[in-house]
Amino acid sequence: MPRILDVEQALLLLELEAPFEQRDVQLARRRMAKRWHPDIAPAGRQHEHQRHLQAINEAADQLEELAESARGGRVSRNAVKASAAAARKARADAGRRAYEEEQRARAAEEDRARHDPFGSRVPDHSVVHRYARCLSYPEWGVGTVTGIYFSGDEDDVQQWARVLFSLGVRTVPAGSLEFVDFSKPDAAADRVQRFMTAAQHALAEGDADLAARRLVYARDAEPANPVVLRLLTTAFWQAGNLPAAARAVRDWARAETDRPTPERFAARIYEDMGAIDLAAEAAGRAAERAPADASAWERLGRLRLRLMDRSGAIAAFERARLTGPTVEGLLYLALAYHLAGDVGAEVSAAEAATRLDPEARAAWSSYAHALARTDRLSECVEACRRALALGDDPEVSQLLARVEAAAPRELSERSAA
Repeated sequence: MPRILDVEQALLLLELEAPFEQRDVQLARRRMAKRWHPDIAPAGRQHEHQRHLQAINEAADQLEELAESARGGRVSRNAVKASAAAARKARADAGRRAYEEEQRARAAEEDRARHDPFGSRVPDHSVVHRYARCLSYPEWGVGTVTGIYFSGDEDDVQQWARVLFSLGVRTVPAGSLEFVDFSKPDAAADRVQRFMTAAQHALAEGDADLAARRLVYARDAEPANPVVLRLLTTAFWQAGNLPAAARAVRDWARAETDRPTPERFAARIYEDMGAIDLAAEAAGRAAERAPADASAWERLGRLRLRLMDRSGAIAAFERARLTGPTVEGLLYLALAYHLAGDVGAEVSAAEAATRLDPEARAAWSSYAHALARTDRLSECVEACRRALALGDDPEVSQLLARVEAAAPRELSERSAA
C-alpha cells in the first residue's frame, strides 16, 4: 500500500503550524537541524540525534514538495486537516489488521497452552510514564510528555515525542528521553552527566558564566571529579572570574596530585591575577611533574625573571635547553645571563639560537647585541648585517653604525701599539 503523507505529523515534527509556505519549512528545517545535529549530541546519543534529524529532513522534504505544488505556494489549514484525516483512516485500517492478527496469534497461543501447559510464558505489561527529561538538553528541565508518535515504514520506524518543558513544547527523539521517577533520588553520576552536558551547551553558545553556574551543581554531586573540576576551572577563567577560577584549580590540583595539567592552569591563572610568586610556585610544581616538558621549564624561567630571580631563571632555562631547546627559550636564557652580568654565557646562548634557526631575525639581533659587549667587532658587524637581511630593525641599524664607526679607531690604536 502506498504511504500516505501525514502533513499534521510532519508539522508537529518540525514544530510548525499551518498555513505554511516553502520558506517557512526551510526555516524550520534549519532551526531543528541546529538543535538536533549529531555533532552536539552527548556521549552515546549520536545515533538518536542522527535518526531524529533524518526524520526531520524527510518531513521537511515532503512539506516543501507539497508547498511547491500547492496553489499560490501556500498550504492551507483545510489541506492539512484533509491529509490528517486520510492518515488517521490509514492508521485505523492498519490497526484493525494488527488487531485481527493479534486475535489469531492469541488463539494460537491458547491452543498451544492447552496442549503444552508447561511451556514458557512471559506476561505482557506496559508502564506509561508522564514526566521525562531530555538527555541531549538537560537544561530544559523535567517536562510533561504530551504525545508519543511513530514515523516511517516497516523496518525504518522511528519513535519521537512531544514534551512540554518550561520553555515550551519540544519535539525530541524518544531515545533521548529519560523518564523521571520522583520516588527515587538521582544517582550522583547521573546528575554530573546532566550538568556537564548542559554546561557544554552553554560553552558552545559562548556563555561561560552560565556554564560555570551549571558546573557548580556537578561539582557538588561529585566534589573530587577531575573532569568536572577542569571544566569548571576553564568556565570561570573564560568568564573572567579569576578568584573563583583559582579556587577551582586548587580543588583540581588536590584531586590530581600526579599530573602537571592543573598546575599549568594554576600558573596561567595566577599570572593573569598578577600573583607572580604563586604562578612561579605552580609552574615549578608543573615542571617537576613533567621533567621532560621543555615548555614547562621555559615558563618557570620567565616567571622567575619577572621576580628578578636570575639564578633560578638561568637554572630553569638551562634545564629547558637540555630537554628541548627552542629559539625563544635560548633568547630568554641570553637575557638572564645578560642581567646576571655573564657576557660569555650570553653570547653562547644567543649563538646557539642562531644555529637552531638561521632564519630567526630576533636570534641574530640578540647575538649582535651580545657580541657588541665583547671585542669581537667583526663578528658583530656580520651578525648585524645578517639580522638586517632578514628584516628591518632600527636598533640593529644603529648598532651597526656605532660598531662600524668604532672599528677603524680600534685598528689604528692596535697598529700604533
